[in-house]
Amino acid sequence: MSKNKFIPRDISWLSFNARVLQEANDPSVPLKARIRFLGIFSNNLDEFFRVRVATLKRMTQIGKKNMHLEEDPQKILDDIQMTVLQQQNEFNRIWEDILVELEHEKIYLLNEKQLNEEQSKFVRKYFEEEVRSNVIPLLVESIPQFPYLREKSIYLAVIMRKVNSAYEQKYALIEIPTRTLGRFVLLPATNGEQNIILLEDVIRFNLPSIFSYFGFDHFESHIFKVTKDAEIDIDSDISTSLIQKIEKGIKNRRKGKTVRFVYDKEMDAGLLEYLIRKLNLSRKDNIIPGARIHNFKHFMDFPDVFNSENHRRGSFMHPDLSHSLRVTDVILEKDVLLNFPYHSFNSVIDLLREAAIDPYVTVIKITLYRLAPNSKIINALINAVRNGKEVVVMLELRARFDEEANLIWKEKLEEEGVKVLIGVDNMKVHAKICMIRKRVADQVIQYGFVSTGNLNESTAKVYGDHCLLTSNRNVMTDINRIFNFLENPKSSFESLKLCQTLLVCPTSMRHELTQLINKEIKNAKAKKDACITLKLNSLSDADLIEKLYEAAQAGVVVKMVVRGIFCAVVENSKFKKPISAISIVDEYLEHARVLIFHNDGKEKVFISSADWMVRNLDHRIEAAIQVTNKDIVTELKDIINIQLQDNIKARLLDRELSNNYVEKDEHHKVRSQIEIFNYLQQKTLHIQDTIPEPHAATTLI
Repeated sequence: MSKNKFIPRDISWLSFNARVLQEANDPSVPLKARIRFLGIFSNNLDEFFRVRVATLKRMTQIGKKNMHLEEDPQKILDDIQMTVLQQQNEFNRIWEDILVELEHEKIYLLNEKQLNEEQSKFVRKYFEEEVRSNVIPLLVESIPQFPYLREKSIYLAVIMRKVNSAYEQKYALIEIPTRTLGRFVLLPATNGEQNIILLEDVIRFNLPSIFSYFGFDHFESHIFKVTKDAEIDIDSDISTSLIQKIEKGIKNRRKGKTVRFVYDKEMDAGLLEYLIRKLNLSRKDNIIPGARIHNFKHFMDFPDVFNSENHRRGSFMHPDLSHSLRVTDVILEKDVLLNFPYHSFNSVIDLLREAAIDPYVTVIKITLYRLAPNSKIINALINAVRNGKEVVVMLELRARFDEEANLIWKEKLEEEGVKVLIGVDNMKVHAKICMIRKRVADQVIQYGFVSTGNLNESTAKVYGDHCLLTSNRNVMTDINRIFNFLENPKSSFESLKLCQTLLVCPTSMRHELTQLINKEIKNAKAKKDACITLKLNSLSDADLIEKLYEAAQAGVVVKMVVRGIFCAVVENSKFKKPISAISIVDEYLEHARVLIFHNDGKEKVFISSADWMVRNLDHRIEAAIQVTNKDIVTELKDIINIQLQDNIKARLLDRELSNNYVEKDEHHKVRSQIEIFNYLQQKTLHIQDTIPEPHAATTLI
């Protein structure tokens, strides 16, 4: 292999976000969804700067190279800056095209200078009744210390002048109160039109009223926003509890160093220089000019003003569960694989509800990472405690950007009598597992699940994940071993090392994966069939990538579906066959991890919570389960094969990060998410005459 045998992780991630931008540019995607993809792109980029760019900046300060990428952090930062500027230009171009298409549907996004008389009256009234009390202008030149600027907010920078004097001018800042009022205001309109104004333009229209006291008669205003370092540095101070460290870390985000400054490129040069100086930025920092509108993440919630109806596919009950009154009864007889968002997540909630009221259930243990705002999972667990069950919840307080919500959930659960575990030092708990124990007469029965995704009924409608419901004794024994460790983390990893059925991080998974790849290499060298098929969110672990290279050199067929970060090189003269790798970006977020090893014809198939990244394999508690039920193995393989055949939403992953679409076959078009829906629904129709009323799905990535 050449020196550049890995694609830098962060550049690869930007390539993934470019695929999101491609969806916004795709005319076959419904207009509302295209706007939503722009919002997702913007939100993704915010988090990227808050975490990854901030980390790289710290690395440059301490003089360390990125040990996973073999690249100089400053070079990566320079490449990021160039790539982001290019993507910003493409973003602006797409948005301009979408504005034209909105007008074709008689939907108009008006600014403060485009209002008719009726709309002007409406905006004045709306401002006085709803907005004025939420607006606190800051005359920044009069304040001794430049004010703290909140992350995730947008600011209106205002220049106030008197027309007859060039010397009398002042600067002011106004935080746009989107948290309380939202971003969009519907205006009065006629002739079947839909007129919308942004909240910042409502404020712009009323600037003379806001600053009437000062006697200025000319106003200029421009939007900007800052992105800050969001890392929580949890030190090794044993005298400080984990909760206190997290609470302190959340508060310290207010003090985070600015890592990006995005502004309206039409901003007055003097005002721009003033803001850059006050924010202690230099021209080397990520100072990014943009168009008039910023914080496009709000556009994920663009008003539903579209004339054309968008019929969405709905989730449906798994056929094995549709004719049974209790989920529990089914999984005590057989394993069941739920495939979200096609199958309804209600089955997981029903399983926990049943356990909460079952008089024979004594214990429920579960890991939780990200929860829905009004979590039905939490409600079921609280009801279980009220019914006298012992409930143990491993609640990961360090789930990034969900820390505050999880601290609140912790307090609520403990108030109800739930035993809440808060994690392991320097290691996140990312495994998605559950164990339910019941005692019938003298017999102890255990059942539960292993999942690839969060126990979140909101995201389960839009995230593609697998959840294996099982009562397999060996699996339940290993889940108990994991909880033994979580309840006694000072006991080192001895409990985890005892796991024999589940692959567990950080103890066994890396080794077992390496052995599975080695067996494929051995079989290929012996002229036997050898194949590795992987579906992951991210692939960046250097050691496992090297093993895949070794497999390709030996003649192993390597096929991958990787949604996000992909640091491998797919072509090399030493490979007997190039690695086949695609990324699918479509209506649903491809979140599942599936591992298939040919294993000399005795296939081994796993679903896993872990991506192939150093952080997952070495610094998290993760779990993968081998699927042994032949029907479920067939189903999983069928789903993966459908995805490998996608020629509508699949992009080729290559060294050039070109994001070229897989070549279409006009006679055999395959859009995998639709085909998987049809495949799973057909399996349901074989058993059911009718399908229950579906839940509406929501476009997301």
